[in-house]
Amino acid sequence: MKGTGIRRAKMASSSTEKLPHVLAVDDSSVDRNIIQQLLLTNSACRVTTAENGEKALEFLGLAHGQDSCTCNSDLEVNLVITDYSMPGMTGYELLKKMKESPTMKNIPVVILSSENNPRRIELCKKEGANGFYKKPLTLTDIDQLVSSVKGLSYPSKKKHIIARE
Repeated sequence: MKGTGIRRAKMASSSTEKLPHVLAVDDSSVDRNIIQQLLLTNSACRVTTAENGEKALEFLGLAHGQDSCTCNSDLEVNLVITDYSMPGMTGYELLKKMKESPTMKNIPVVILSSENNPRRIELCKKEGANGFYKKPLTLTDIDQLVSSVKGLSYPSKKKHIIARE
């Protein structure tokens, strides 16, 4: 989807539609690519990337007052991994919008941040974040994220992820 701020990648498989689908949201193209490559290399999943919170909401069918488009099974997402600090809409605001939606509230959301701000971490957890990781990710963090993706089923099943703060 060139030019839209949304990019899809699939793990090579005969039935990719049955693989867990991860939406990675980050304003840094480098961080988006790292997350995408780590997930595609270490777990069987589909990965879609979005360059900001607004593009993520658009992809999820929550932009402009919508409450998700369930007509296309390709849009079903099992996990959202989002940066906290992004221009326009923070990862926290994206989390809030998702948790307000009856169709999206059960999708696990993991927040990534370069700042170790205890108030921010608590706020995200209170709002329903399933994990909070400090950038740069460690090998342990990556193992936990990959394990959480491997534990996902289709359609999404709520997973609690242990986070490093």
